[in-house]
Amino acid sequence: MKAIYKYRLAGLLACSALVGTSGCSSMMSHTGASQGYYPGTRASAEMLTDDQSSWALKPLALIDLPFSAVLDTVLLPWDYLRADDSQSIDSPRARVIEAEKLAHTQEHLAEAAPLAINTTQQ
Repeated sequence: MKAIYKYRLAGLLACSALVGTSGCSSMMSHTGASQGYYPGTRASAEMLTDDQSSWALKPLALIDLPFSAVLDTVLLPWDYLRADDSQSIDSPRARVIEAEKLAHTQEHLAEAAPLAINTTQQ
């Protein structure tokens, strides 16, 4: 019984570290563009099966896999709402291109005066 009280802080820190890092793949994949359903679970599973993944990351991905599956299940309505949006643009490059079209950037650049190049050298 004394051992439990003696190592209570270490156990509390270990449990809080486990809870704090659980669902990590799911949280990272939900902060970006829409990646479909269960993106965190797929990311952890791909890391486990990828030959290029580091041996040090595979145990972490294995620990993260069930937590990401639970978090992806909780966030399933959010994924459904994001997938339903037909106006959603997934990549940052596509967003920039769409913004340039809306602002007529290419047309304004075509109307701009060309830069004068100074050909005289001193």
